[in-house]
Amino acid sequence: MAEAKKTEEVKKASTKTTKAAAKVAEDEILNAEVAEVVANKDKASTKSVAKAGKRSAKAVEAAEEKAAKEERKAVKAGDDVEAAADSKPKQPKKPTRSRLERSGKKFRKLAEQIEKDKVYSIDEAIALAIKTSPTKFDATVELHVNLGVDPRHADQNIRDSLVLPAGTGKTVKIAVYGDEEATKAAKAAGADLAGEDDVAKQLDKGTFDFDILIATPAFMPKLGKYARMLGPRGLMPNPKSGTVTNDVAKAVAEAKAGRVEYRVDSTGIVHLGVGKVSFGDTKLSQNVQAVFASLKSNRPQSVKGNYVNAIHITTTMGPSITVETNSIG
Repeated sequence: MAEAKKTEEVKKASTKTTKAAAKVAEDEILNAEVAEVVANKDKASTKSVAKAGKRSAKAVEAAEEKAAKEERKAVKAGDDVEAAADSKPKQPKKPTRSRLERSGKKFRKLAEQIEKDKVYSIDEAIALAIKTSPTKFDATVELHVNLGVDPRHADQNIRDSLVLPAGTGKTVKIAVYGDEEATKAAKAAGADLAGEDDVAKQLDKGTFDFDILIATPAFMPKLGKYARMLGPRGLMPNPKSGTVTNDVAKAVAEAKAGRVEYRVDSTGIVHLGVGKVSFGDTKLSQNVQAVFASLKSNRPQSVKGNYVNAIHITTTMGPSITVETNSIG
């Protein structure tokens, strides 16, 4: 009996020992899990602090939320662009039309009379220009000469004036700025406006009811204060153009007869009207030959290569015609 009781006590002690060992093992597992959670939390906290610096947890959370919001917007915008690109069909690119194709029917029909890539003689070009003028009014015949000069050099900045044998076909108004003697001579020669006071009144008002201004050398200093108004309009008198002279009667007569002035532009091209369509072949040919002679006489000695690169004749609204470059000689 005593032995049975002892055996039972041994079993109870063994059971208690097993439970204690199990509890210890369970505590160890729980402690390990808690330690792992704490370590992960410390790691996340350290990472946030590393990113945020001295910012608070609330600031870090707001920054993360803002970044997520921006990312969502970017994704949505990309989706919208892709959807729009998919929904809108690509339009075929139209080829650029030439200037002739963009012109009116009448112009295109007249331009058919000009052979492409053909170089005409000066007489053929003049006759063809008259024939292909599309306007109802009396159009101006224009001459365009591309010279092999560099206008940046003073000796190659070609500028001259000449009297066209057949005139220009235009009615020009001439003003003369000079003393009483010059005024009388100018009015006798047919000037439209003459006299120091009359011309000065128009200049002071800023009105320019004239096409050409002629002045005597003594009165040129008085025009200095009007230079900014006259210069851009091409009205400033100049000795090279024959508008600064003491012989005002001769200057007025030449201006009425058809004196024209030309000057190369920044690309070395001379643009000049040489008459009207109504002049006919003969008169236009005389004017063109006079311009060619003036250009030839003004050839700079410093130009060693080709002096004339291209010549074209056209009317106010007509097609362009290429002329032989040896027409100038």
